[in-house]
Amino acid sequence: MMDTLVLTLVKGLPLLALGVAAGATYPPIPVDLTTPVQHRIAINSPTSVRIAWNTYQQLSQPCVQYGTSPSSLGSQSCSTSSITYPTSRTWANVVTIDGLASATTYYYKIVSTNSTLETFTSPRLPGDKTPFNISIVIDLGIYGKDGYTIEQDETKRDLIPSIDPSLNHTTIGRLRDNIDKYDFIVHPGDIGYADDWILKAHNWLDGKDGYQAITETFFNQLAPISAQKPYMTSPGNHEASCQEVPHTSALCPSGQKNFTDFINRFGRVLPTAFSSTSPDSAAKVNANKARLLANPPFWYSFEYGMAHMVMIDTETDFEDAPDQPGGSEGLNGGPFGSYLRQQLDFLEADLASVDRSVTPWVVVAGHRPWYTTGGGSDCQPCKKAFEPLFYKYGVDLGVFGHVHNSQRFAPVVNDTADPAGMENPKAPMYIVAGGAGNVEGLSKVGKNVSTNRFAYDDAFSYATVNFLDEQRMQVDFIKSETGEILDRSVLFKKHDQRFVVQ
Repeated sequence: MMDTLVLTLVKGLPLLALGVAAGATYPPIPVDLTTPVQHRIAINSPTSVRIAWNTYQQLSQPCVQYGTSPSSLGSQSCSTSSITYPTSRTWANVVTIDGLASATTYYYKIVSTNSTLETFTSPRLPGDKTPFNISIVIDLGIYGKDGYTIEQDETKRDLIPSIDPSLNHTTIGRLRDNIDKYDFIVHPGDIGYADDWILKAHNWLDGKDGYQAITETFFNQLAPISAQKPYMTSPGNHEASCQEVPHTSALCPSGQKNFTDFINRFGRVLPTAFSSTSPDSAAKVNANKARLLANPPFWYSFEYGMAHMVMIDTETDFEDAPDQPGGSEGLNGGPFGSYLRQQLDFLEADLASVDRSVTPWVVVAGHRPWYTTGGGSDCQPCKKAFEPLFYKYGVDLGVFGHVHNSQRFAPVVNDTADPAGMENPKAPMYIVAGGAGNVEGLSKVGKNVSTNRFAYDDAFSYATVNFLDEQRMQVDFIKSETGEILDRSVLFKKHDQRFVVQ
């Protein structure tokens, strides 16, 4: 999200900014061009993960060695997947590691003359009722002079793979310090804010370099975390184009429009939808249908222990979607489905496949909210497209960002709070977790609404979701600087119906 004032000031800048004669703050290129950078992993299936990284040259055969002991990496998996796009300095590589034992610590090393030993924990099988915690981080940009800065000393730069101590009071620093307390990260949109190079135009030689420098820096800063914890993303408006100025995408260089970096970086990394483990034949049919309709990195689902997680695209591919051609934002992105309703048909089939005796909790995450304080940032086309399906199939929690603060709403449908409150409601609970920190700063809470139960805009923050058991789910909002719990709520659901249709 970009504040109206900022957008007004920026509108006249694109062509002027291209002439600024200062060099871009690119990360240094390693001597060994096969050195892995920008690491990220993702859940691929109940027994597999994907390891992804970038290099400064194309690899003919990306490979990963792995095992359950740091001193014995006895297995190896390779691929031929190493791709790039115009204006990118790097190639994106991905390898699938399959046949993993459940919830087991593995060690891995990307095959290179200059790589380090990393670790991850394999996914929990669907139906595992062991409690677990996840981190929700949305609208997160780079730290430092080219992004948001907490400390005044801007000489403290971050040289990956280590995270500089100057990140201690940021959301990235908090995720690093608590890396053993959550199982994976959900980041539905606005990832790095590369399109906001224009707000720091005095630092860049031109827009092409600004966009790429921010992209590289962000994923380098995140790498020590996303190399260990699955990083599950979906798109936001800041992934659409080289600059978030309406009707200017034609000015963007080739490779910096229509979600190109997002597709290149995550399209072969994220899953489609899991096969159903339910004995119910209709559930299996619907899960298979969802797999055929899924379109990662835009919309997809996965299961982890007692949770069924769905990632959706609030930017394109439904009626009046804001970022698609003719949309309200003028960003000219998509569509990415083969027909207009593909995403919605995916979502319906996917939600219909959920057997609550296997995965009682259903969480759907996307970028733009339709419940938010302040006014003007609620996505009404999103609400029209998605809310009926959320309610019909008993989604427990909707996770959104876009508005740069933290908010929690009572279970609600059609702007009416569920009379059951947090005790076995039929309507979904909603949160906005857009306060992680970026160059645009925080958004004021503004005018409240009757269904809001918590709102915070004083400092950067993020959310965690703790699946306590089959009937209790805890949501915390955390102050990034101190780790203080700003708000805690517990949702109780009986989950006494195997298949929910309301």
